Amino acid sequence: MASKMDKAALDAFLVQEFPQVASQFAVEDVGEMTLTLRLIAAEQHLRPGGTISGPTMFGLADVATYLAILAMIGPAALTVTTNGNIDFMRKPAAGVDLLCTARVLKLGRVLAVGDALIFGEGQAAPVARAALTYSIPPQ
Repeated sequence: MASKMDKAALDAFLVQEFPQVASQFAVEDVGEMTLTLRLIAAEQHLRPGGTISGPTMFGLADVATYLAILAMIGPAALTVTTNGNIDFMRKPAAGVDLLCTARVLKLGRVLAVGDALIFGEGQAAPVARAALTYSIPPQ
């Protein structure tokens, strides 16, 4: 299945539909059923101790998987998260961006299921893993 939205279209979609957070993210790569998204780490993302907070990492996984789905189905802004869970496995290094690689595991007519691995830039081992499900609006 070919992608319906490329990197430029996804970046523009974020700016148009989610201007409040668009500057925090950059689409790094879009493939068939996959997407890599960068969180541009800033002070607002930190928790005590100077590392990226858990809610920020969950948001990264959610946005990356959402965009991976939209890359395949097109700009359906009302696609919504219906379920999500995350495992925090290790602390990301302080002061680095996070990279999230999302995969669409099942793309149905009504539901999409994906997973996401989050890495600190330059770190070999993932810092978090998430599983997410989305409801796709009728076309």
